[in-house]
Amino acid sequence: MTTEEVAAKLQSLQDDPNMATVSKYSPTAPEWPDNRLPFVEIHLAYLRAHKAVNPAHYISNLELMIRKR
Repeated sequence: MTTEEVAAKLQSLQDDPNMATVSKYSPTAPEWPDNRLPFVEIHLAYLRAHKAVNPAHYISNLELMIRKR
């Protein structure tokens, strides 16, 4: 998956009302409102930092973990 595909998939998860996606406070994120990193940016940063992680598998597991029941 390309970075654009990963970002698009994460954005679709964020936009889905059946998914529990939250932003998180980060003191190193002054460019975001209230220093809160969006869901998409949190997971893109993780994937950038961990190059060995397969993005397709990561997103698949993430979907299972954040689905509202």
